[in-house]
Amino acid sequence: MDVLANVFHGFGVALLPVNLLYCFIGVFIGTLVGVLPGIGPISAMSLLLPVTLSGTPESGIIMMAGIYYGSMYGGSTTSILVNIPGEAASVVTCLDGHQMAKKGRAGPALGISALGSFIAGTFALVALMLVAPSLAAVAIAFGPAEYASLMVLGLVVLTFLTQGSMAKALLMACIGIVLGLVGLDSITAQPRLTFGRIELIDGIGLVPVVMGLFGLAEVLLNTEQAIKREIINAKITQLLPNKEDWKRSAGPIGRGTILGFFLGILPGGGAVVASFASYALEKRLSKRPQEFGHGAIEGVAGPEAANNSAAGGAFIPLMTLGIPPNVVMALLLGAFVIHGLQPGPLLITQNPGLFWGIVASMYIGNAMLLVLNLPLIGMWVKLLKLPYNVLFPLIVLFTIIGVYCSSNNVFDVHVMIAFGIIGYFMRKFGYEPAPLVLAFVLGPLLENNLRKSLILSQGNLMTFIERPISAACLVLAVILLIAPLLPALRRKREMVALDEGA
Repeated sequence: MDVLANVFHGFGVALLPVNLLYCFIGVFIGTLVGVLPGIGPISAMSLLLPVTLSGTPESGIIMMAGIYYGSMYGGSTTSILVNIPGEAASVVTCLDGHQMAKKGRAGPALGISALGSFIAGTFALVALMLVAPSLAAVAIAFGPAEYASLMVLGLVVLTFLTQGSMAKALLMACIGIVLGLVGLDSITAQPRLTFGRIELIDGIGLVPVVMGLFGLAEVLLNTEQAIKREIINAKITQLLPNKEDWKRSAGPIGRGTILGFFLGILPGGGAVVASFASYALEKRLSKRPQEFGHGAIEGVAGPEAANNSAAGGAFIPLMTLGIPPNVVMALLLGAFVIHGLQPGPLLITQNPGLFWGIVASMYIGNAMLLVLNLPLIGMWVKLLKLPYNVLFPLIVLFTIIGVYCSSNNVFDVHVMIAFGIIGYFMRKFGYEPAPLVLAFVLGPLLENNLRKSLILSQGNLMTFIERPISAACLVLAVILLIAPLLPALRRKREMVALDEGA
């Protein structure tokens, strides 16, 4: 009964006109960035992070969340019609979705994608409602030592699951932690790593860092790539899948939903890993594996359900433990911190309206996405024809305006440009920005919990081993650090990286 009362309270918050407007804006922009190749949810959320400062915490977080799960919907449209993934989680949808479109079955492909996403998103929200309060109650038992070890584990898992070299990912994480320490010491209030610059006393801002690494760097990278667009121009009819389509898709949607949800909870997992895992599972279980890659509807239904379910699952560790499992959740954590809020076990009890309002808005947003994606496909197709020489300069303009408006400080614009250039060269040389951003956000929290635990234990490092949860996290982190040294596992990671990069 408590859950039902909280859900009704959440819908009361989510149905406020201003929150409904922000939810619609979020899912609409999310669909838009999912449709347009080369932007992606991280870039869009980075661009719009300053906008969240103008409203209430509820409306800002609702919009940011809408952009994330909205992009999962939109990404399938461009994958199916153009054979270019709108964002990384939709790469797998290209394999069978575009082949279906070539055979004149773009309608059922788009339909099963939207309906499967809605089913998976709904399941993820129900599971979030049931799991999050129970996990938050357990998480109250966590002390500073457990939090410090859990953050170490989260960073190691993320670096372990990166596509490229784990050494490069660890290097990026270390740089991110150092960047997070710039500014005043949280305990002694002494400036550190500021090099005499007054602008760095408050630390490096999250907004210019992420907008540079993802927004500006993506534009710089895309300008030198010739993106060939082969848009299916045939009129799309019969969006609703037939009985045979549903018969073949029901199992993949169910399996993809459950698999995606649990992979979304894991640090470093997320929608990309979930969609690839679902496709591999369906191909292995299928009675017609030879059809995969040639227009099998299971190859669309499973991955699309998985990536949307993973998007919902990713909110659980953020909301209950205050630890983002991926870089998108790190941006959301940044939005919470900007508003003076700390996600974690006390969020549900201290800010029930915020927590349940966000959860309820996600259900409303999923319903909005179903309406946006099916009837407006014609509009999205026209939008895909927008020339990039118009789109990319607009993105650069928005990044500069957004960074300046967030702080009214030209120095932050310089920081963004610097990180844009750094991000461009990072990608050119195979260094992923995601571990850097996640470590940048977690760095100050990791340092605070590490120092608190050492103060409480009077400098005894054994406190991290003597506490069972902390010791378990550290043991897992060590195992993951050693694992790539084993030849078999190293070859497996390299094969996965090649598959995901294909």
